[in-house]
This record gives sequence, structure tokens and C-alpha cells, in this order.
Amino acid sequence: MTRPSLNDLTAFVTVATRRSFRRAANELGTAPSTLSHAMRALEERMGVRLLNRTTRSVSPTEAGFELLGRLQPALATLDEALDSVAPFRGNVAGTVRINAPRLGATILLRNILPAMSERFPDVVVDLVVEGKLIDIVAGGFDAGVRLVDSIPKDMIAVPFGAKVSFICVASPAYLERFGEPGTPDELTRHRCIGHRVPNGKLYRWEFEWAGQALTIEAAGPVILDDEELMVDAAITGLGIAYVASPAAEAALAEGRLRRVLAAWTPAPERVAIYYPGHRAVPPALRAFLDVAKAAR
Repeated sequence: MTRPSLNDLTAFVTVATRRSFRRAANELGTAPSTLSHAMRALEERMGVRLLNRTTRSVSPTEAGFELLGRLQPALATLDEALDSVAPFRGNVAGTVRINAPRLGATILLRNILPAMSERFPDVVVDLVVEGKLIDIVAGGFDAGVRLVDSIPKDMIAVPFGAKVSFICVASPAYLERFGEPGTPDELTRHRCIGHRVPNGKLYRWEFEWAGQALTIEAAGPVILDDEELMVDAAITGLGIAYVASPAAEAALAEGRLRRVLAAWTPAPERVAIYYPGHRAVPPALRAFLDVAKAAR
């Protein structure tokens, strides 16, 4: 058997992890048809089928999963070896792939990326916004961003930025028309903007007062899965929204929204960048972490 080239193996890993010839081709800078032909040639060279193809998707076969599981750490080790010479070039360069929910991406854009661009102009931050908590290693990411309590225990977490509170907000017009709730229990008599989380369930609103925790199943005229849209819905008077404080701070400062039930706000949470601790940290990721630590 002729040994496959490094380019072919890298292309296979990209297709197998992205589960799409189109997405993989965009990432590799080639045409989907060219990539598909290369994968068929790789399968013929290796004498085994590696990918199941349909008109809409692509996924690894059992042999493909076996090869993928062995190639990913090998290619990561190769990348680390190549990155190890970066200090000798006198500058840090490379790409950092980050997976984050919209809240985390917003905080990165405000607090980290401007300083990152200034201090390390040769580092590209590839930021993918995704609501679900995924396996960042299997997904090909260098790091992820989540609330500290949501980070897997086998990861190293680096908190950054200000703490985040989850707050209730409503427009002045809504409060003038329907009044302001005095306790979370009174939300049952109000219009609430529902929040559907990535697993499909409705988010239960959490409150705390005098050390006592309380959760409410809020109901109302609209359910959304994006905090920015929830803020917009609250501004238009559709109801009361329960959102992370950074999502609403501009509208609060401009007077388009007002906080309600402020005394019942639960303890604020930290946001952190997390990454696997079982392998060497590439220079580009190390630079990103250094900027994040300085922003604490």
C-alpha cells in the first residue's frame, strides 16, 4: 500500500469532523468536488471505505472512526512540534479555534479580541458560535468558552472578564401597562419571554433571596433561543425577559429596558476559557490565554 500524503490525511480528518464536504472544502480552501475525489482516491489507496456518503451528509464508517481516533492526536502532536519553533521566529503566529456560546463570544469581542489583535497581530482567532456544550477536542477546537460551572472537570479553566449576572428586564412601556412584579411568584401573572436552550428544553428562571433559591417556569407569548432576540423582544414590549447581564447592558443604559426583581438576582457567575490539560499548549493559544488573564 502506498503511504497516503499528509495533506490527504489532514483532509480526511477535516471531512470526518465537519461531516460535510462543503464545510471541509471551505476550511481547506478547495472545491467540494476536488475534496470528494481525493477522499475516494484515499479509500482506494488504503483498500477500505472510510466515509459513508448521502446526498445531504457524510459520516465516518467504523474504519473511518478508527482512523480518525488515531490521526487526531498524531496530527495534534505534529502541530505542537511545528509550533515549538515559533519563539525562534521572534513572533507568535498561527490560528486559535475557539468554540463559544453567543454570550461568551460577545464577551470575547468586547474584552479580549481588541487586545489580542494589538499584541499578537499574526494570530488569527477563529471563533465559532455554538450554543451546545460540545467535546472541543473531538470538534477540532483549541479551546472553548463557557460559564465555569458548565466546564468539564478534566479541563483547565481560565476565568476572565467581569462576573455575569442573570437578570429580569422589561420595557418601561410594558411596566407602565402591566405593573412591576414584586416577587418571582408574581411572574405567573405576567407575560414572559421564554428561552429554549440547545437541548430543546425551556430554561427555568432561577432566583435567590436571603440564601433561598427559587426556580420559575415562565410562560408567555413568545419563545426564543437567542439572548439578543430576547432583549429585542423585551424592548418592543412583548414581555419580561431573563437574560445574562451583558446582553442587556446597552438597552439598560439607554433607558429602553429596566431591571425588575433586582433583589432576587442569583449570585453572579464567572466565564472562563477552557482547554485540555493533557497536551502541550501551542504558542498561539498560550498568547490568547495570556491576554485573557490580563483582562481578569
